[in-house]
Amino acid sequence: MKELRLIGLHSRQEVGTDMDLIQFIADLCTRQEVVLRPGDILVLAQKIVSKSENRRVVLDEIEASPKALEMAEVSRRDARICELMLRESSAVVRCTPHVIIMRHKSGVVLANAGIDRSNVEQLGERETVLLWPKNPDASARRLHEAASRRLGFSLPVIINDSLGRAWRRGTVGTAIGAAGLECLRDLRGKPDRHGFRLQTSELGAADEVAAAASLLMGQADEGVPAVIVRGAPVPASHSASAADLIRAQKEDLFP
Repeated sequence: MKELRLIGLHSRQEVGTDMDLIQFIADLCTRQEVVLRPGDILVLAQKIVSKSENRRVVLDEIEASPKALEMAEVSRRDARICELMLRESSAVVRCTPHVIIMRHKSGVVLANAGIDRSNVEQLGERETVLLWPKNPDASARRLHEAASRRLGFSLPVIINDSLGRAWRRGTVGTAIGAAGLECLRDLRGKPDRHGFRLQTSELGAADEVAAAASLLMGQADEGVPAVIVRGAPVPASHSASAADLIRAQKEDLFP
């Protein structure tokens, strides 16, 4: 019998700069009597990783460039947010009054370069927003290695955020950083139930795990910053990363 288990780790504690996230997760596991096992995958909300890496920005400290002012006029957005989008990205993919799509420096294409205000503690009347980790894959690798040393076995780590999709409405949990697991599984050449050899099948395994974890993490005040995924049939990997999931620009249908 195949079985997949999702264990949400609950916390109302605000994550601070330079917080040891692995100790934070260990404390949550202790309180909820969860014992991590070989084969588990740790999925972390992007926000707690960004907060621990001090990726908060106070908007009144940002000066908008001429290009940001132009974007703000077209999109009817705060010019300071537009400036942050430009700083965080390598290209503007789309800018309209309805949506701004950026190519983040990590290679991920998404709305608003991942900049968000939700679930971000505000500093009085000074509006504060949160940026993505500078390098989500590097952050995942660091956390994976720290957790694995502590536990004595490999614990894959996924950093999860909710992204939109080109052809469908609604956001879905997506692996923006990952380490310790095979993120993109190439099934080409494998037989199906009738012996037909698969021709084009590639499985975004890390994204599927992230999407499953998002069911518990939620988007509002759920207070589940981390999820243990147990039983996912995803092989380990020492070299894979979430960057493996990014389609090359020459193959991009929306360049």
